[in-house]
Amino acid sequence: MLDIVYILNEIDNIMYFPILIIVMAAAGFYFTFTTRGVQVRLFLESVRLILEPSGDKNSVSSLQAMLVSTASRVGTGNIIGVSTAICLGGPGACFWMWVMCIIGASSAFMESTLAQIFKRKDSTGNSFGGPAYYIEEGLNRHKLAIVFCIFLIAAYALGFNLLCSYNLQSTFMEYSFYHPSTTPIIIGAVLAILTGYCLLGGGNRIVRVTSTIVPLMGVSYVIVALIVIILNYQNVPSMFVLIFQDAFDFKSIAGGIVGSCLVYGIKRGLFSNEAGVGSAPNASASANVSHPAKQGLVQTLSVYIDTLLLCTATALMCLSTGVARDATVSGAPYVQNAISTVFGTAGPIFITVAMALFAFTTLLGNIYYVDNALIFMNGKKEPSKRFMQIFYIACTVVVFVGALIPMDAAWAMADITMGGMTLINLPTCMILGKYAIGCLKDYEKQKKEGKNPTFKATSVGFKEGELDFWN
Repeated sequence: MLDIVYILNEIDNIMYFPILIIVMAAAGFYFTFTTRGVQVRLFLESVRLILEPSGDKNSVSSLQAMLVSTASRVGTGNIIGVSTAICLGGPGACFWMWVMCIIGASSAFMESTLAQIFKRKDSTGNSFGGPAYYIEEGLNRHKLAIVFCIFLIAAYALGFNLLCSYNLQSTFMEYSFYHPSTTPIIIGAVLAILTGYCLLGGGNRIVRVTSTIVPLMGVSYVIVALIVIILNYQNVPSMFVLIFQDAFDFKSIAGGIVGSCLVYGIKRGLFSNEAGVGSAPNASASANVSHPAKQGLVQTLSVYIDTLLLCTATALMCLSTGVARDATVSGAPYVQNAISTVFGTAGPIFITVAMALFAFTTLLGNIYYVDNALIFMNGKKEPSKRFMQIFYIACTVVVFVGALIPMDAAWAMADITMGGMTLINLPTCMILGKYAIGCLKDYEKQKKEGKNPTFKATSVGFKEGELDFWN
């Protein structure tokens, strides 16, 4: 197992530095420059658009599609990912998370706008799509679209679910009853059984209840974090000094860049907000909007909610308390130690409950994206019921295994599979970027004319009837 973990870590390290860091930075800066900072410049317009109705009660609104993608983004990464970045990379990781969030929001705009432009129409008139569809139609590269789907399935059915299960069981390490040999097995088994029960169609009530509770838990988590920060207000100035000093300690970064705050900030920021990864466009394509740019703008908010709100809440809560941070407390223990300074024994329990809810809904949400990829690979048709049952059983086994594997292996598998998606999606968005940029210009032109923008495919160079929508 140690040899496998070593190999995974080596692949992970090389993939992110220098390859992914260069690709993500180049794409983010290119999109920011070509859209004239759309993610900042039109922030207020993005806020206004989330309240715009779809115009059809039976279709998905812009807000609903954004909430689906946000539900996928918000999860264990907002708690465990941030803790890991700070403990292993240093406080400066927070700053690089913020930087990549703001730059990455432009990537989120591009991918979601492209998903809208190239979306398909089903038999009922509703829409679907995502990166596989704009790779196939925009680049005319069906095989590359299949490769993207393979990476997506590997990420969301394997990598992310392994990590999600590990992260949940790690929250129990702080309790006296935890035994490293037996407790992970018990937690993994319970989580796998619940997940399998829901995936195989028997847990509709569980899904409805957790889907209702999770948004409330997210708000509660931010409130709890604010209470901890406010009660430690005297440490806030020195905390920000520490973050910026560490972020710009380039001598330290250069000395060990793979394990630096820069790389950890980018890795964990990408894992948390998924900007440019190619996951959110699957949900974005389902929205019923009058103009593709609307959904692109709305998706930038999802990135901000995830990173600037939830990830920052975790980071500032932990750093403001001043509790010890090192590799031994990396993950759930660091967050639990921080919150317990204010809430005592109730603090770790709150984190465990939050993690259980976040993890469970994330596991189920991940499969939504996987289903779309399987349909694409099956010639745009639903796979057989028997195949899906076998596949769902395999997914539950992955959840069980995730609770047992080492932390490094769980993170490396998630990083590698997500990195593969990103390395296909971002260059594709850069090649097809002219359509999204033209779409944005068309949207702004109509806004200046006082119109509610509507889109025609011919306005960005398509022929009449070339796309399923926008004719």
